[in-house]
Amino acid sequence: MEELFELREYIEKGRYHNALTLLGEMEEMSKDDKINKITSYLEILLLHLIKQHVEKRTTKSWDASIRNSLIHIGRTNKRRKAGGCYLSHNEIREAIEEAYEPALIGASMEAFEGRCDYDELGRLSDEKRIKMKAVELIEK
Repeated sequence: MEELFELREYIEKGRYHNALTLLGEMEEMSKDDKINKITSYLEILLLHLIKQHVEKRTTKSWDASIRNSLIHIGRTNKRRKAGGCYLSHNEIREAIEEAYEPALIGASMEAFEGRCDYDELGRLSDEKRIKMKAVELIEK
């Protein structure tokens, strides 16, 4: 909110270069917020895909969480007025790469009722296959 007051002040004083610089910073902050939200939903998506993969089963709760994550990823990534997406296909893949480790940490506390540690769960899971599944679901 402080940025809006600062922007108004720059415009009122005719400091258009400063106003444009601040607008650029505000756009970047907005995009970072969108990326953080998408990454959070990617972690949840991957966590449940990991559990499905290693336990070779699913539950209604996991399925619902996967659907919910996909809905929120799609909704958050969509640029409503400008059209297009915040994250491109390649950037989504990069975000999946970054989200995988935290998802594996979370899954290690939940899969097999928490009996597997992070390293063991890592050995049991097919990381490449799980990431590909995530991309496939997002791109549907």
